[in-house]
Amino acid sequence: VLILAPTGRDAVAAEQQLRAAGLECAACTGMADLVSRLRAGAGVALVAEEAFAGERPEELRGWLAAQPPWSDFPLLILTSQQVSRRLHAYRLELIQAFANVSLLERPLSAVSMISAVKAGLRARRRQYEVRGHLVAREQAAEHLEKLVHDRTRQLLGTNKRLRAEMAERKQAETALQQAQKMEAVGQMTGGIAHDFNNLLTAVIGNLDLAIRRVQDEKIGRWLSGALQAAQRGAKLTAQLLAFARKQHMQAEPTDLNALVSGMGDLLLRSIGATVRIETSLQPGLWPAMVDPGQVELIILNLALNARDAMPEGGLLRIATKNSGHDDPARPRALGLAGDFASMTVSDTGTGMPDEVKAKAFEPFFTTKPPGAGTGLGLSQVYGVTRQLGGHVDIESHVGKGTTIRIYVPRAAAAEGRQTAVNVLEQLPSSGAASVLVVDDDPDVRAFTVSCLESLGYEVRVADGGHAALAILGGRESIDVLLIDVIMPEVQGPEVARLALAKCPELRILFMTGYVAEAGEAINRQHVLSKPFTVTELAHKVEEVLRAPEPKKLENVIPIRRKPGAG
Repeated sequence: VLILAPTGRDAVAAEQQLRAAGLECAACTGMADLVSRLRAGAGVALVAEEAFAGERPEELRGWLAAQPPWSDFPLLILTSQQVSRRLHAYRLELIQAFANVSLLERPLSAVSMISAVKAGLRARRRQYEVRGHLVAREQAAEHLEKLVHDRTRQLLGTNKRLRAEMAERKQAETALQQAQKMEAVGQMTGGIAHDFNNLLTAVIGNLDLAIRRVQDEKIGRWLSGALQAAQRGAKLTAQLLAFARKQHMQAEPTDLNALVSGMGDLLLRSIGATVRIETSLQPGLWPAMVDPGQVELIILNLALNARDAMPEGGLLRIATKNSGHDDPARPRALGLAGDFASMTVSDTGTGMPDEVKAKAFEPFFTTKPPGAGTGLGLSQVYGVTRQLGGHVDIESHVGKGTTIRIYVPRAAAAEGRQTAVNVLEQLPSSGAASVLVVDDDPDVRAFTVSCLESLGYEVRVADGGHAALAILGGRESIDVLLIDVIMPEVQGPEVARLALAKCPELRILFMTGYVAEAGEAINRQHVLSKPFTVTELAHKVEEVLRAPEPKKLENVIPIRRKPGAG
């Protein structure tokens, strides 16, 4: 509280009363001193009206006028009981000049003065709170603007690269159109190359688990995890599908039902909201000997063609079925022998006349307007299916829609199981060793637990540092602590330090997707980088178990958690 009362004992009395009430205050020697102290910071000013008579208040008026928008400094002016027209006009002038002014008539009781001062202080404190909110809002806005700017720059760079790739692709297509069309079939049926450099842990892990344990009853949960990760990679996949490359076929026993189910979100994003998707998947479908990536390409190509045939919307239906030698629905003209798994993609679109249907699988043949398609989609479907040892049949009626049936060879169930067993036998495992998995991400946690269980380890799980320390404090024996570095509440290195204090023989294995950032905190420790595969996890756990002795954690350095870090 600043006090300016140049005459009498008002300044001394006011200061004594305010200090007795527990308020910090200071008496000013003059108007210039008052303004100087205001610039340094104050809550309220108590000024006698005679102080304005001896000095010019322009400097005070200038300071008040220059206040920021959040500030409205409270000014308490002590007046006398004298009443005259001149004094009345003078006091009105003060009110207009200084805005947030309260007039207190003397003589004034100590209670009244203290009450008025405290009210002014409360108002001033609230102003500072408003300033804090405004500053926080401005900082948030600046941060958001920076994020938008950075993201826009990334998108512009991506768009520039995509435009360059599209131009390159267009040149390649033009060259191919001048070459022999039938030779182009062989060049294009290799499929579309895919880039998985940015795969996340859940994608690599769950797909790896599905391949290794295709007969396992937990496959539904694994595929669900893979689907969630695939959703995040849908945009990248869609971009890559625009650029055809040649690749080697890698046929393996594949569950077509799981494959179709796993593409649900991708199909929804690709064909839009106007087309409804239905699936009819036969229970107990025979495993098919196919390249899963190429079959996904087939389904996507057929779905996109169906979408284009239904500009006003419609129904896309995908069905699977076992097709043995006695299947009456299998066209005899195809001359199929043996058992096949069939996949049918049908739409309710415009359909094709016979002359168009006869050329549907020829490369570069298209009924779409220039620039709307290359005419390579169905030729790729035909070439890939034939390369897999299968057959394609097309049925179409103008105004009713089109149905395309894909027949691919049945794989012996024993082949699929033997492949999984062989792969698993190649992975190291220390038998009955026990591992405590600690990660705050439920997808990563579930995948890691499934991997370790499939390798024969005894697994305990915790979703954070406190839960992990509670388990370690129990009677159970834990051999390896597999822990995420950056977690809420208690960070991985700190949990590891506390864990080693309880269990000196405990082996520590950190896992993180931010190795560079966490480097100081886990220096010279065993580290498993995300994303990782089952094989990488198996070898790393085995490496930790076979290490001569547990590594000590010294000088653990706290690290800040970033949003989404793990």
